[in-house]
Amino acid sequence: MEHLEETKPEPLLLTISQLAQRLGLSRTHVYKLITTDGLPTVRFGRAVRISLASLQKWLEEREQRDQFS
Repeated sequence: MEHLEETKPEPLLLTISQLAQRLGLSRTHVYKLITTDGLPTVRFGRAVRISLASLQKWLEEREQRDQFS
């Protein structure tokens, strides 16, 4: 009998800690990116989340900007 591996769907929103881990940065650095570099967030009360779609777009914009600097 075959064992099918179930893959978890990618979450739509990441916590600060999840994003920091994925980017290899500290949580403090992620908060600095939010306040100084305009990393987009979604807030639910005090909970801060980052949309994967917004993150991808933000990263692409930074890559474009940095290429022409």
